[in-house]
Amino acid sequence: MNTIHSYQWRKQLMWGLLLIGLGGAFLLDQMGVVEIVELWHYWPLILVVIGINKMIGYPTAADFTSGLWTMFIGLWLFANFERAFGMTFWTSWPYLIIAWGVTLILKPFIRARFAINPPTGESGHEN
Repeated sequence: MNTIHSYQWRKQLMWGLLLIGLGGAFLLDQMGVVEIVELWHYWPLILVVIGINKMIGYPTAADFTSGLWTMFIGLWLFANFERAFGMTFWTSWPYLIIAWGVTLILKPFIRARFAINPPTGESGHEN
């Protein structure tokens, strides 16, 4: 299996598992086993999973940077919902500006790393 195909398969698997989990949570709510309202504040962790999924494998530099942002936003939202470290939306917005600056600094390094290591298997076989 070439890396491009495995990357696409992994993305499809992640979305399938996400839909199964979401459907299972709604089913358990309908059956009265669990209240979906209790699980609702965990939704930003889905963004973390999506971000990690974008970053692993052989993504482009843009996909990797997008994955970092998606993961950061998910962690930031979750920390705000949970009031971790006393964070609220009003007090934690400067973290977004800091993350933007870090992204601007890391972007050339990310581009250089992905330019050196292009995905293998585009011709149908791997080394």
